[in-house]
Formats: sequence, structure tokens, C-alpha cells
Amino acid sequence: MLFKIVIPARFGSSRLPGKPLLTINDKPMIWHVYQQALLTGVDANSIVIATDNDEIYRVAQDFGAQVIMTDVSHESGTDRLAEVVTKLNWDDSEIVVNVQGDEPMIPPALIIQTAELLEKDLTAGISTLGSPITSLPDALNQNVVKIVCNHKMQAMYFSRAAIPFDRDGEVELTQDHLGKRNSPYLRHIGMYGYRVDTLKKLTLLPMASIEKIEKLEQLRALYNGINISVGVVSEAPVHGVDTQADLDRVRVAFKALTTK
Repeated sequence: MLFKIVIPARFGSSRLPGKPLLTINDKPMIWHVYQQALLTGVDANSIVIATDNDEIYRVAQDFGAQVIMTDVSHESGTDRLAEVVTKLNWDDSEIVVNVQGDEPMIPPALIIQTAELLEKDLTAGISTLGSPITSLPDALNQNVVKIVCNHKMQAMYFSRAAIPFDRDGEVELTQDHLGKRNSPYLRHIGMYGYRVDTLKKLTLLPMASIEKIEKLEQLRALYNGINISVGVVSEAPVHGVDTQADLDRVRVAFKALTTK
């Protein structure tokens, strides 16, 4: 299928400044993310790195990527994506997948799956992924965002709370007693696909009250009646790079791969 990929690469991370330029196996992190995007089979002309930094711009150009300078004042990756699709005048019906610039180990299959969800569900404007939760601590952890879906596998709600709420204590969340696919709790994986017209619409909508409470941007879409199609994967992918510890972990993983 045909779709676009945008890789937001912001310089100003509070926990790890300049992380798209930090090296893994002697290559900048943003190079590794770009390689994963290429492995989807999408043409390089349909992959765009969106940055707010001159050095990231130069580095991306040097390794042959299409790169666009975007406004430094964007509050979210969604806003940065919207600027890209507007500047490049992409058709409203195009599907765009947001691949974060700090995900050097993102499986290409998940990028493709995210795009395919929108191709199959014509009533959805956004797509995302989830994986079954099989431990009670994860279900109760406010940093693990949960999704409740309807029978069409469209999101009804996202929450930091343990939803659905187990009123009678009947759910046994252990690997021994509950198969992964049967878990009533679904962990949100922060991979998003958008139709271009939905992306433009989202940036014009005010913050929703439930979004302010939960601190979850995707609730703005649900609040305004935009359908979000959800795909399920058996396991969550390796977490991206937010801290120095994350970077050290990824460097070790890449070194192990190259020495096999």
C-alpha cells in the first residue's frame, strides 16, 4: 500500500537534549529511525524528517533524507506533522504515519500495520496500536495508558486508570491464568496514523476537558467524534530513548546485533 511517513526530530528534550544526534554504532539516532522507515518499503520520497534544529537538518540532508524545517514553538508532534502536510500540499485522503525520532528499534511491521488500519477502516481518521496487559501492576500503573475498544476495534476511551474497572475482583492478571490475547486490559502503544484531513482538523480543535484531566492528547479526537482504529500486537515494542539509561540500553542491543 501507499502511505507517507513523517519522523518528528526535536532537539530540545528536557531529559536528553539533542538526542536525535546522539550516536548508536557510530551513526546518529535519527539515521537509525530513518533506516527502519525505509524497511517498510515506502519510497524515500514519501519519508520526511521534520525538525526544528539546523544541525539535525544538516545531518539528515547529509545521509540523503528529505527533511523540512518546522516551527520551534510546536507544542506537540501532531502540530509538527500538520505543518509538514500543509507545506508539502499532501492530498487530504493521504495516510501519514508518525514515527518518533527517538525510536531507533521500531519494527517496520508496526509502521505498516498502523497505515493498513486506516486503509481497511474508512470510518476512522486516526489509527494506533495496543498490546494486551498481563500483569496487575501494569494495569494499575498510571504511566501505562489503557484503551477500551468497541466491537469494531475502535477506541472508546484512553485512560491512565485501570479500565475496564474490575468491580468484583474476578480478573486474574497472571501469565499462568490468562492468555495474552484474552486480557481485558489493552496497553496503548504510541504509534499513530492519520488521514491528512483529520490531521489538519485536529490542530484547529481546542484542548478537550478530558484531555486536560488525563493529559492524553488523543482524547481530543474522541471528544470531537473522530474515530480511532486500534490494532493489537502480541507484545509492546522496545521503548524509545527518553533518558541516558535508555540510550545505553539501545547501544548495547545494537552492539549485540552487529556482533552476531
